[in-house]
Amino acid sequence: MALDAIEDGIDPTVQCSGCDAICCRLTVVLDADDTRVPGYLTTRTHEGLRVMARDEEGWCVAVGPDMGCTIYEARPTVCRRFVMGAPYCRDIRQVHHDQLRRGIPLTMY
Repeated sequence: MALDAIEDGIDPTVQCSGCDAICCRLTVVLDADDTRVPGYLTTRTHEGLRVMARDEEGWCVAVGPDMGCTIYEARPTVCRRFVMGAPYCRDIRQVHHDQLRRGIPLTMY
């Protein structure tokens, strides 16, 4: 990753392999084009939005034991647009690390 990535605001030193997969605990709202996402992995919010379901600990149910996405080829549009190392990725990582330092439990609902 060269100068282009840096100019686009992407930090090439940020890698999924060195992360706590914070993005996999965010609420993933599905849009009408997300027809390939299996229905048994989704749920509805109180407001009626179709979202990826989460397990008891808040993880997206599509996250496998190796912390990889088990439906990667059919993943939701919002997940496809999420850019590793981009400003939003770095921001949510920073919030998580700040909460850990303060002893605040991570709750992303």
